[in-house]
Amino acid sequence: MDNAELEILYKTHANSVYNLALSYLQNAEDAEETTMDVFLEIHKSAHNFLGNAAISTWVYRIAVNKCLDKIKYKKRQKRDSNNEVSLNETLALTDFIHPGILLENKEKSQILFSAIATLPEKQKTVFLLQQMEQSTNIEIASVLNISVGAVESILHRAKQNLQKKIEKYLNS
Repeated sequence: MDNAELEILYKTHANSVYNLALSYLQNAEDAEETTMDVFLEIHKSAHNFLGNAAISTWVYRIAVNKCLDKIKYKKRQKRDSNNEVSLNETLALTDFIHPGILLENKEKSQILFSAIATLPEKQKTVFLLQQMEQSTNIEIASVLNISVGAVESILHRAKQNLQKKIEKYLNS
């Protein structure tokens, strides 16, 4: 991939990659760093792209993997407890508000993003790709190398878990 092709790819996908990273990492600096890591990885591994899937699917796969790597790295740094972090604890730790959220919805979005942060990785990935990036189940299945049925099942569990976590928080 030459520089012109990489520049076109960057201009086409950078905002989507950044928004996905921001939704995952809930930190603008980490999202910017991860976006750069994604495009560095694309540049390094362009020769591995076989064209079996859409280039956007390949870009999202790299972005999801880089986000998960960043989360694992941060967890290793903060490994002071092996207990599952509750939604209340997550809300106390973060005041993340996605920049695309209207002012009057900031409190609701904080609760939602805090709940999303407590989901298992696959549930978080499927939920964010579908709800935030508007990806279809077929696209998500391709990004994650799983069946469409698995995507539907994971998404269903993610929504159930989010509902339980948010209800628990609102009732506490």
